[in-house]
Amino acid sequence: MKPLILVSNDDGITSKGILTLVNAMKQLGEVIVVAPDGPQSGMGHAITVGETLRLEENFIFENVKAYECSGTPADCVKIARHFVFKDGRQPDVIVSGVNHGSNTSISVLYSGTMSAAIEGAIEGTPAIGFSLCDFSYDADFSHIEEYLIKITKQVLDKGLPKGIALNVNFPPKRNENIKGIRICRQANAKWVEDFDMRYDPNGRRYFWMIGNFVNFDKGEDNDEWAIANNYVSVVPCQFDLTGHQAIPLLNEDWEILD
Repeated sequence: MKPLILVSNDDGITSKGILTLVNAMKQLGEVIVVAPDGPQSGMGHAITVGETLRLEENFIFENVKAYECSGTPADCVKIARHFVFKDGRQPDVIVSGVNHGSNTSISVLYSGTMSAAIEGAIEGTPAIGFSLCDFSYDADFSHIEEYLIKITKQVLDKGLPKGIALNVNFPPKRNENIKGIRICRQANAKWVEDFDMRYDPNGRRYFWMIGNFVNFDKGEDNDEWAIANNYVSVVPCQFDLTGHQAIPLLNEDWEILD
């Protein structure tokens, strides 16, 4: 029996990246798409609470059953698991993307692409978030298909540890071929933001977030290094955010504990 593959994303069901991912996954198994009906970038792991959630069939992909959802990427995976698949097989793997832009380093926390994958891990399904580190309007996705297939096939064949989702980032297309795949840690890097104060035509003040991405990490085992050196980065991520190393320190040092 062919593997059942759920595809989602955060750029919306009509994006170039999800078409690339669907076409790659069709070579591995049966594909069903549940994706946002519009852009949901930067939503993190937000879910829809207190508002209506809509799900409609969409016929944008050839020979692929697809649904567009009014909610977030996490909503898409939830409604897929508990409504679309409720009377049949559950997916063997959940893949999200291909995001149009980087999700390396700290960006994983803000990423809607990765939230769909993390939601899959929460539900106990192997999951992967794919991103292309190219924000340009005409970004070229043509060089990543073989790696989409190769990485997903490894997950289908070998599985993933419980509670783990993979954050996969591809370098932009360059004059040289991709050098290979690196299993990495998340780089110590972040956005240093500022807020540009502006005024609308009515004279009302508003703000526009601006800033620069700063990499503090000098190591060669992280995702930023991998992308800069033309490797595919693969970072295992988990939804358990507990700082386990801090528990004994707090138990020892805090004077307010009984």
